[in-house]
Amino acid sequence: MFALRSTEMAERLETQVSTSAITEKRRDSLMGSYLSRTCCIVGGGPAGMMLGYLLARAGIEVQILEKHADFLHDFRGDTVHPSTLELMHELGVLEDLLTLPHQRVTKVRARIGGDEIVLNDMAYLRTHCKFLVLMPQWHFLNFLATQGCRFPTFHLQMQTEAKTLIEENGQVAGIRAVAADGPVEIRADLVVSADGRSSVLRERAGLVVDEMNADIDLLWMRLSKHLDDPDFWIHAQRGKPLVTLDRGEYWQCGLVIPKGSAPEMQVKGAEGLRASIVERAPFLSDRISEVRDWNDAKLLKVKVDRLRRWYRPGLICIGDAAHAMSPVGGVGINLAVQDAVAAANILARPLREGALRTSHLAKIQRRREFAAKHTQRVQGVILRHLTADRRAPWPIRLLEATTLLRRLRTRFVCIGVRPEHVETPDAFKVRSLGRRSQVVAAERKEKLRV
Repeated sequence: MFALRSTEMAERLETQVSTSAITEKRRDSLMGSYLSRTCCIVGGGPAGMMLGYLLARAGIEVQILEKHADFLHDFRGDTVHPSTLELMHELGVLEDLLTLPHQRVTKVRARIGGDEIVLNDMAYLRTHCKFLVLMPQWHFLNFLATQGCRFPTFHLQMQTEAKTLIEENGQVAGIRAVAADGPVEIRADLVVSADGRSSVLRERAGLVVDEMNADIDLLWMRLSKHLDDPDFWIHAQRGKPLVTLDRGEYWQCGLVIPKGSAPEMQVKGAEGLRASIVERAPFLSDRISEVRDWNDAKLLKVKVDRLRRWYRPGLICIGDAAHAMSPVGGVGINLAVQDAVAAANILARPLREGALRTSHLAKIQRRREFAAKHTQRVQGVILRHLTADRRAPWPIRLLEATTLLRRLRTRFVCIGVRPEHVETPDAFKVRSLGRRSQVVAAERKEKLRV
């Protein structure tokens, strides 16, 4: 497998040290067996971290629990779309975010059969950033944690796994978890399940999940990049797509395979895997030996589902816990962030005033459910076109010669359905300066040393 470059290894180490520094200051917060917060968020992914950041910024005591020791996980969603960048601008932290290692993409092109297509052209967007960003998710999550840490109401605990819900009088009143130093009970006015597509809390809550047909899985691997390589995100031959994401020094390749076919492919050995990659993208033939064996490929079992009801009294699910998305378009991280912003806009005031009602939770689902459903449907349509063993019909090819389809796709992928905007207040009047922060309140000055 194409080895990690020294720059990326250094970035990973820096991120791991930074995450430890963020949480070290508050390690004593879970030393006891009991804790009380206004809101407890389970899951330190994009939805959980963004919601925690916004609620803490609004002056609400928030506890975020993440079961892993850090955010360093390969091949998670790494595309940060203009809709998310626009939210960072509204929060005044966009410039800080863009100082982190990333690649900017202004145009997404594909080679499908013999046709070269511009899938997205962000020059048409009415946003501050007319590009999307490829950024390792560990950098993005660590950035949100760093921003949240500016507020005294933000509490992040790593290596803490939620196990069960605490229920009293038919309402969720908290969670029981296991931290690195033992069990802990956290009471909260609201528990937020942001623990992903394999959510423990939604299962414990007995919420009903409707599973959609997911006809594909994805094999991720890395191959080195050469200067004269073609600049396409998708290579599709005879209905067999290969995704190639430009990560600067290497291609992050995603081989689309039929659902459940990975074991059968493994029987054929690494040679069959290499042949499948070269069949879709012949230009990779001179370096395909970098895929040495099946250990160099990581299987993503694609899962598409959504909850019929996202909430119970005292509990709300957001992000993948409410609606697991297909990887088509790389919209998952951005949809999760949009969920978090909508939830914060609706929840901040009732949580601050101690007036939370189940109707507020229902309002979140009403606000975000259409976006999730519509996105899943359109993802399915796009996938069927990519995996069809035929050219697009002539009317589609004719429209491709114009900018109409390009503009529609760009709007759908880069902005999304029903984009959200930050409406929660900044209770601490914090401003960010060049990856460091200044806090008005005197008692926060010590946190700047973290």
